[in-house]
Amino acid sequence: MLANLHNADIPRPVLDVLRRLRELGFAVFLVGGCVRDMVRGVPPKDFDVATSAHPHEVQGGFKKVIPTGIQHGTVTVVIGGTHVEVTTFRSEGDYHDGRRPSTVTFESDITEDLSRRDFTINAMAYDPLSRELVDPFGGQTDLQARLIRCVRDAHERFSEDGLRPMRAVRFAAVLGFTIEPATQAAIPPTLPVFRKVALERVREEFVKLLLTPRAEFGLTLLAYTGLLDVFLPELARAEPEAARQARAAAQAAPAEVEIRLAALLADLVSGSQAKDIGVQLKFPTKVAETVGLLVEHARLEARTEEGDPALRRLLAKLGLGSLESLLAVAHARIQVRAPERLPDFLRLQERLRALAAAKPPLSAKELALTGGDIMATLGVGPSPIVGQATRFLLDSVLDDPTLNQSERLKEMLRTWQAGKGS
Repeated sequence: MLANLHNADIPRPVLDVLRRLRELGFAVFLVGGCVRDMVRGVPPKDFDVATSAHPHEVQGGFKKVIPTGIQHGTVTVVIGGTHVEVTTFRSEGDYHDGRRPSTVTFESDITEDLSRRDFTINAMAYDPLSRELVDPFGGQTDLQARLIRCVRDAHERFSEDGLRPMRAVRFAAVLGFTIEPATQAAIPPTLPVFRKVALERVREEFVKLLLTPRAEFGLTLLAYTGLLDVFLPELARAEPEAARQARAAAQAAPAEVEIRLAALLADLVSGSQAKDIGVQLKFPTKVAETVGLLVEHARLEARTEEGDPALRRLLAKLGLGSLESLLAVAHARIQVRAPERLPDFLRLQERLRALAAAKPPLSAKELALTGGDIMATLGVGPSPIVGQATRFLLDSVLDDPTLNQSERLKEMLRTWQAGKGS
């Protein structure tokens, strides 16, 4: 593992920041997730620097520095267009709201800084200039053992920041690790702190977990620890077999948030309830609406005997742009719940794709007559009858798309109007 660390590819601007702070006489290390990833032999997504230099001292050492979180000791050094986040070693006071410390104290010792972090695998520091690894809490050992373990007392760590239990489960799912027993045992007693966490933060962790290849394991762990019942009781309180199938369907679906969330919820709630869940979890409105739409129409196995007109009506409600997402949700569900229905579903899938490829008129704006044309044909001005006529025409062309010709539609309109008047 140390070989991975020493051979890691660290960007030149990051090394330049480390060298400059060292030249100025300060202690400086890479910390957190980047060290964890380098020890594992995984290229880090970003690099965080911790130093004994105070923010104003960092600002004085570089030409361009952005005070991104200066009150908490964090500034961003800009070198050659690269942004490098630099934070002063610090300790923290009591947490009063389950989210953030009441006070921050700058420190000179890296071990003191590491002691405030959540998990041992995130509490390592590395100096690539001297090739020194600082690992006071056994993070390297826990990486080898594939364990998520809190730094020092788990109950204390989880009581400080209510999101940490969720992060423990997410790390276990993403990395394929297990949670150390004492750390896992500290989650249920600290759920009241987790309840204080903003749902935006919960959603972010949930999405990361949901999109991992081990989503089913992560969802099971969320349920077992009681975390799931706090923000997704519809799944947590489902019958055991229904919950198991929902988790399996989510993992079987493509790793796109709308698709996996819809596969998870499709057999537990209605479309409108699924949309409400998306809203409650602070997903963007468009995402919540898409999830609701996919859940509403997810049971495609019930449509295998329907004719083309009914399937065109489904496409009209769905929109052609959502067809592949719906097929993915339905496939994942059927694969888990009723694999014997897959051949029928696959035939339906090809029918739906063929109907969509024919680009039939599915909305009023695709009719061969405009609203003005309809009024002229009927000899009326703007009125409710125009809407009725439009719905009649759309319903007719959904039955038979070949009717969508202007003269044919005008003829149909006159017949329809005569019938209404008689």
